[in-house]
Amino acid sequence: MNSICIYCGSSDKTKPIYLDAAYEMGKEIAQRGLLLWFGAGSTGLMGAVADGALEAGGEVIGVIPDYFNTPVLAHQCLTKLEVVVSMREQMERLMEQSDSFIALPGGYGTYKELFETLTLAQIGRHQKPVGLLNTNNYFSPLLVMIQHTQDEGFIYDEHSDLFTYTDKPAELVDALSNYHRPAGLERWMTRNDE
Repeated sequence: MNSICIYCGSSDKTKPIYLDAAYEMGKEIAQRGLLLWFGAGSTGLMGAVADGALEAGGEVIGVIPDYFNTPVLAHQCLTKLEVVVSMREQMERLMEQSDSFIALPGGYGTYKELFETLTLAQIGRHQKPVGLLNTNNYFSPLLVMIQHTQDEGFIYDEHSDLFTYTDKPAELVDALSNYHRPAGLERWMTRNDE
């Protein structure tokens, strides 16, 4: 694993506990010599995770749609900034270049990115590890919902093993480094339970 993509919120209205955790996540990535890919934002958790990595001497590459590439929204101190046409192109570039993915707390965009990444893993389009940084139990209601989804038969048991979670940045990076693809994922496509 040489790179990690971070999905996270850009809201300026979040609590300090989330900003601090994002900063520590970026710092942890940099201290391990990993390349950080993200959506290139300067605000909210996006700015905090980039600042944590940069201030720890890490390399940070941002990919941003041109309509968000403004002095207010785009981080101005990145190792490299790539400007693309659309959010679809942004997502494709981040997924293509990253060896693993971590979702930090965020809003609609973060959920979209997380679930698209998990869906593509579910159908075998990638085999990269996915993690959630469960700061302040932010994702706990979502974890309950995913368990409910499994209990009701909308996902197979092995799909709940497509991601890992913890509230500690170092533990999460360790878990991604030691990731093993769940057995039986092909059942979703073949419908063969044998």
